[in-house]
Amino acid sequence: MKSGIRIGVSTCLLGEKVRYDGGHKLDHFITDILGPLVEYVPVCPEYEAGFGIPREAFRLVGDPASPRMVTQKTGVDVTERMRSWIGPKLRDLEGLDLCGFIFKSRSPSSGMERVKVYDEKGNARKAGSGLFAAAFMRRFPLVPVEEEGRLNDVHLRENFIVRVFAFRRWKDLLEGKAGRGEIVAFHGRHKYLLMAHSPPLLKKLGSLVAGVKDMPRGEFIARYEALFMEALRQRATVRKNVNVLSHMAGYFKKVLDPREKEELRDIIERYGREEVPLIVPVTLIRHFVRRYGVDYLEGQYYLEPHPAELKLRNHA
Repeated sequence: MKSGIRIGVSTCLLGEKVRYDGGHKLDHFITDILGPLVEYVPVCPEYEAGFGIPREAFRLVGDPASPRMVTQKTGVDVTERMRSWIGPKLRDLEGLDLCGFIFKSRSPSSGMERVKVYDEKGNARKAGSGLFAAAFMRRFPLVPVEEEGRLNDVHLRENFIVRVFAFRRWKDLLEGKAGRGEIVAFHGRHKYLLMAHSPPLLKKLGSLVAGVKDMPRGEFIARYEALFMEALRQRATVRKNVNVLSHMAGYFKKVLDPREKEELRDIIERYGREEVPLIVPVTLIRHFVRRYGVDYLEGQYYLEPHPAELKLRNHA
């Protein structure tokens, strides 16, 4: 990475006592595992908007598409006060080059999705987003976002981290004022990572890159980055990973001896049956790449899309 990775995060997830009851929601994956590799930008909308600690809890009411934020017991509407803080805050965050944001789940200000919204009868539907989270996602649609609760799912966790590191690489490319050759190389190095997430969007991206010289740079950049991030949002399933691993195995047809071919085929099949995690076939392929000097595969981000110390593929 040319630049460091900066991620926004709900302040309480770092162990800071900023919740309505004076408590916190320390998340050890965020602080202990991911933390040493990134720089966090903590945000607590309710505290920063001046509601104090402790404070009366809030909830969302009305239309889930455009809810109001009110105090839970006294029913005071604080929507406009929150919105008056959100606007300037988003402008501040715009200058911080964020590569991701981790929100506090179920929060009326920071919940990403499925936040309770109450109707006039007091009935709740898990159909809303917190006011700040919703505004952030509208303002920064390409920035990878996730909630701390969903990060307990190993597949969602890896998907989020893959997108964060890929987004940083894309930003680094643009900061270097990349020409056609650099763009083609960037796409080529992400080919198998994209294939693992969305073969249809990989095809669309390939067609877009093939015509890069015939398109104004600004238009190409906007179209490519939107498709690129959308492709990586799709889940990389076992079936799609087996497809990628099989494509990579094809590069060794002429160099592996019969025993090595059988070993590689067996490991991929065992992964396909979910008997071993993804790290096992990936490690074997990386071994063969180094041993036989397969330059094209050595440059593929699929083989190492994020730092190995995160151990994200050890359980996937």
